[in-house]
Amino acid sequence: MMESGEIMNTRKLPIGIQDFEDIRKGQYIYVDKTEYVYNLVHMGKPYFLSRPRRFGKSLFLSTLRCYFEGKKELFKGLKIEELEKNNVDSWQKYPVFYFDFNKDEYKRAVALEDVLIVHLERWESEYDVDPGDHSLAARFQELIVKAVETTGRNAVVLVDEYDKPLLEVGDSERLEHNKAVFKGFFSTLKSYDRYLKFVFLTGVTKFSKVSIFSDLNQLNDISLDTAYGGICGITQSELESTFEPEIEELAKAQDLDREECLDELKKMYDGYHFSHNAEGVYNPFSLINSFSKKEFGMYWFATGTPTFLIEKLKASNFDAKSFTGDDYFEEESSLTDYRIESTNPIPLFYQTGYLTIKGYDKEFRSYALGYPNDEVKYGFLKSLAPYYLCAEEDPNPLDVRSFVLDIRKGNTDALKDRFTALFARIPYPSDDKLIENNFQNVIYIVFMLLGQYTKAEVHSSKGRADCIVETENYIYIFEFKRDKTAEEALKQIEDMGYDKPYAADKRQLIKIGVNFDSKERTVSGWMVG
Repeated sequence: MMESGEIMNTRKLPIGIQDFEDIRKGQYIYVDKTEYVYNLVHMGKPYFLSRPRRFGKSLFLSTLRCYFEGKKELFKGLKIEELEKNNVDSWQKYPVFYFDFNKDEYKRAVALEDVLIVHLERWESEYDVDPGDHSLAARFQELIVKAVETTGRNAVVLVDEYDKPLLEVGDSERLEHNKAVFKGFFSTLKSYDRYLKFVFLTGVTKFSKVSIFSDLNQLNDISLDTAYGGICGITQSELESTFEPEIEELAKAQDLDREECLDELKKMYDGYHFSHNAEGVYNPFSLINSFSKKEFGMYWFATGTPTFLIEKLKASNFDAKSFTGDDYFEEESSLTDYRIESTNPIPLFYQTGYLTIKGYDKEFRSYALGYPNDEVKYGFLKSLAPYYLCAEEDPNPLDVRSFVLDIRKGNTDALKDRFTALFARIPYPSDDKLIENNFQNVIYIVFMLLGQYTKAEVHSSKGRADCIVETENYIYIFEFKRDKTAEEALKQIEDMGYDKPYAADKRQLIKIGVNFDSKERTVSGWMVG
């Protein structure tokens, strides 16, 4: 609550605003990324950038658009103004063709063609070009030539979220149709290269073997380049130099000091790495929403997990335990190219922002992957739970709050009932390996979610207990068996000495052996020692 006479910070946060001109004219807070614009424009011509949704791609593309439209007044006080001050050719106005695939749905027939037609008709009116009965590609070619002849300057082509018509089509037939449309349309960018000043495409994924890339093999993919690791997102220095008043207000609202607030922001929203040695960046969407609402909420995750990702997840028999630690490696080629036919969902999880780079093996050119931060980690695990528990409908047996309260109270009988309800919801395929995988994934997800509120560790090696949970008053050691006995599970805790590290701890130690009967689909044994 504001104190009497206290002045509230009235700076404007650009929530939901992705247009550079709107931000600058509306005097919204802007994190200066114009040095990247300068470097890109003066060092090359055709580029591709992959970043997760709501990470600032559209804003950066809009910044490029304003630069090439010569709107110098919008860049006053920004880095690029100083960088361009001795360049006699700066701030020229070029013909710009800006394709935005963000705003439409692509599950209906010819949706992609309709979007392209709307763009073309606007430019044909601007440059007085008769479309005739030409193909879409031919119309685009004629527009480029006419624009260059009219203005005396080469054209700029900017493509925002090129892959949305490929990711959200709903079926393979329409996907192939849209790929063919792209092949015919954007092949112009290669064959008419002499008419082009600059080309920049963005998307969430880079589709391998999609002709927009096989035909445009001259595109410079900067997605994993260290030099452009901070092109989208907000670095630590940008956070502290740009948002100091907002940090102070958030800290006050949450009854934290400045450093505690920064620690919580880092834990929740930082941790994205788009190169193995690039500085980490914060999710900009979550960060500015946190400042606006003065809460540490799950804002990016609340916008929804894309349907195409859920479908890939269902088809892959994904093992959630893969990310117990930061030791899951993928080769560089897997992260930069998405193969539609691949059943491996990990590259897609990386490109969509659910995983990020945590390390690098130089010898094998492989990247270690893991969750970037708590927002993604716990949001992702919660989104996985319904698919392993058949819990799309209420009542949802995974009530994390009740689990945590029972654990804090030492209520082992209630815990038994909760695990019994959970295991009863596990789907049972005929494949024994899949049954075991689903059983282990449920255990993993439950304890990882408990870790948001308690100290919980999930182990996979036989040298340690399956799960250990610590609270203020209790230490729990869990061992789970399938189709054996609770006695065997508890005996393993004793025989392996899982409790020895806690011998001097004053908290109450609770050892729990659990057996799950896969035939009866229930907890058939629960023993507390």
